[in-house]
Amino acid sequence: MESKRMKPRFALIGAAGYIAPRHMKAIKDVGGELVAAVDPHDSVGVIDSYFPECEFFTEIELFDRHLEKLRRNDKGVDYISICSPNYLHDAHCRLALRLGADAICEKPLVLNTRNIDALKEIEDETGRQINCILQLRHDPSLKELREKILCSHNEYWVEIIYSTPRGKWYDYSWKGDVRKSGGVATNIGVHLFDLIGWLFGSGSSFSDLNIMDMKERYVWGRFRMQGESIGRISFSLRIDGGEPKRIMTINNTEYNLSNQFMNLHTESYKNILKGEGFRLGDTRFAINLCEEIRGR
Repeated sequence: MESKRMKPRFALIGAAGYIAPRHMKAIKDVGGELVAAVDPHDSVGVIDSYFPECEFFTEIELFDRHLEKLRRNDKGVDYISICSPNYLHDAHCRLALRLGADAICEKPLVLNTRNIDALKEIEDETGRQINCILQLRHDPSLKELREKILCSHNEYWVEIIYSTPRGKWYDYSWKGDVRKSGGVATNIGVHLFDLIGWLFGSGSSFSDLNIMDMKERYVWGRFRMQGESIGRISFSLRIDGGEPKRIMTINNTEYNLSNQFMNLHTESYKNILKGEGFRLGDTRFAINLCEEIRGR
C-alpha cells in the first residue's frame, strides 16, 4: 500500500448524495486520489469535476471485490469515505476496516450508542481506525468561543434554531424513515448537539431535557446543561419554514452557523491525514442525546 505521506488513496461510498461533493473536494484539496466510488444511483456526473478516472460501481458487492483485488495487489486504499444513509454507516465502517483502510464517516456515525462500542472492538481487531466528520469544531471563531466558555464560570443561556425547509420528497426518502435516519433530531440535531457538548466541555451533560413538541419534521424543547447553564433548541424541516436559518445565540450574542456547515470538510481531512481526526468517543455525547430524544 502507498504511504499516506505520499499520495493518499481514497474510495467513496455514497457518491450521489448531496454531501459527497464536499468530500470529493476535500480529497482533491489534500492531494489525494479517489480511485473508486459506489452508489446505487448512477447520476454521479459530479465525479467528473474532481476525479474523472475514478472507477464507479452501483453495487456494493462489486465495489468490495474491486477494493479487495487492489489490496491484494498492494494497491489498496488508505481511506474509505462514507456518505451513505445514516443506518448504513455502521456496516460501511466495518467494511472499510475489513478492507484494511481507515474510515472517514459523516454524521451521525451510528444511530445508537451501543454501536460505538461494537465499532471500537472492530478497530482493535483490525488495527485500523474510524474518523468522524465533526466539522464545526474546526471553525476558528467557535474554537475561540469554546476557550472563553471553558475558562469562565459564568452561567449561559443558549438557543439554537435550525430551520431548513424540505419538500414532499423528504417524506418518501430514507430521511423520512425514522428507522433509517433517526428522525429530524438525528438528521440535523446531531450537528448541533455535538457543538453544544464540545463548546461546554467533554464532561458536559444534559441534566434536564424537556421535549415540548416533536413531529416528523419538527422538534423543540428546553434543556439544562451541567451547572446552571440553560437553553432551548428548535429544529424544523417544515415545507413552509421560509428561508434556511442556522443560528446559535449565547447570552444575546448571535452566531450564524451556515458557512461553517459548508466550508470545513477540507480542514477535517487535513487533520485526519495528520492523525488528528475525531474518533469514536468524540461522537458519544451527541448520539446519546439523539437516541434519548427518539425514545420519548
